[in-house]
Amino acid sequence: MIVIYTDDLGFGDISANGTTGINTPNIDRIAKQGLRFTRAYATSATCTPSRFSLLTGKYAWRKTGTGIAPGDAALLIPTDAETLPGMLQKAGYQTAVVGKWHLGLGPQGGPDWNADIKPGPLEIGFNYSFIMPATADRVPCVYMEGHRIVDLDPADPIIVSYKEKVGSDPTGTENPELLKMKYSHGHDASIINGVSRIGWMSGGNKARWIDEDMADVFTSRAVNFINKNKDKPFFLYFATHDIHVPRLPNSRFAGQSGMGPRGDAILQLDWTVGQVLKTLDSLKIANNTLLIFSSDNGAVIDDGYQDQAAELLGKHTPSGISRGGKYSAFEGGTRVPLILRWPGKIKAGTVSDALFSQVDFYASLAALSGQAITDSNAPDSFNSLGTLLGEGKSREYIVQQSINNTLGIIQGNWKYIEPGKGPAINPQTKIELGNNPQPQLYNLKNDSGERDNVAHLYPKEVKKLSDMLKEVKEKSQTR
Repeated sequence: MIVIYTDDLGFGDISANGTTGINTPNIDRIAKQGLRFTRAYATSATCTPSRFSLLTGKYAWRKTGTGIAPGDAALLIPTDAETLPGMLQKAGYQTAVVGKWHLGLGPQGGPDWNADIKPGPLEIGFNYSFIMPATADRVPCVYMEGHRIVDLDPADPIIVSYKEKVGSDPTGTENPELLKMKYSHGHDASIINGVSRIGWMSGGNKARWIDEDMADVFTSRAVNFINKNKDKPFFLYFATHDIHVPRLPNSRFAGQSGMGPRGDAILQLDWTVGQVLKTLDSLKIANNTLLIFSSDNGAVIDDGYQDQAAELLGKHTPSGISRGGKYSAFEGGTRVPLILRWPGKIKAGTVSDALFSQVDFYASLAALSGQAITDSNAPDSFNSLGTLLGEGKSREYIVQQSINNTLGIIQGNWKYIEPGKGPAINPQTKIELGNNPQPQLYNLKNDSGERDNVAHLYPKEVKKLSDMLKEVKEKSQTR
């Protein structure tokens, strides 16, 4: 099993979903040879909670501290809870995580970057890990393999702070002339590889990554894991950096899309997918491998750097027909691409409009691997294996979470968003957040763009969905 989990990729960012602004042939190949969903959802409109829910089968809003994690956060997933990879380990799978982590590392108080860093992925069910600790726009800007920072020189220890400047390295605020990509908001601290980040870092100079090489580095580790485990059951959680900021694709892709670095990063992502497909083909294991492609949340254009993403967007619509994007309670926040391929098990070239939530990967893959789930694990994950194999049964409802924890619920064609506080539009990203002090109700069949709030016309539907959402929130589990 392979899950390719992309970052900030909108529903409308791939040509398989109808966009004509950019071509993604390798991603499209998965769709042509498998099943493409039109109503699949991440659990949250931001990264950390979506990843938490995928790996635990639990809505992240049930646990405090699962918002967007700082780069020095402690491990967010309890080591005594069985996770998706841990469950598959019990079924005899070799498990690996490669790429973006962003779920915290180490004990309470955060990690010691210069020693063994644990607990982490290896303590919650992964046999192998090669990760970036948080995100590419946050320090520390290093790779971590197993429990250690890669290529760390003990004579040049790493110090990280999210409160105040450490060391004497230049920052975006103090030395903007050193930047090869200017920041637009929030990314003005330590400069690493000519790009200023969130947070301050000193030391670890030999270990620091080069952004332009990141896709190659992660892809090579993912391919190596597949090669090493080709003759045994394996589970690879391949969490790409692309297309998150800072967008600094390799020179092979720079300038190729006509849409600036964001478009070029999509091309690089498609290449990454192609390398995985090529590896499965060359090893002759494609027919025996379930391949899942999705994203952690919806699209964002300007997310902190001046990379001309908005200026060069043209007619491209990253969220498709949906309103909002990353961070938002509207559909653009959590309605994401989902494509599966499993030759012989999933009919090629099929499309499903069934509702599916990523929180259900846990129970679905447990059913596939013949594993039972105890009542204390995966409390919100339902067995939707039939849906994933194209049998068409839809999830009863979808719960969505915005950046400020405003929740929405979808049942059938109706969507309800609970009253929420906060700005209507994020002043930095310019994304509509869906906050409204009044309840919102949309008929997604007639109003897929969520433009007409009909709550006042259908009070019974509002009450029904409001009560359903209240029940979900009050219960400790829904499965």
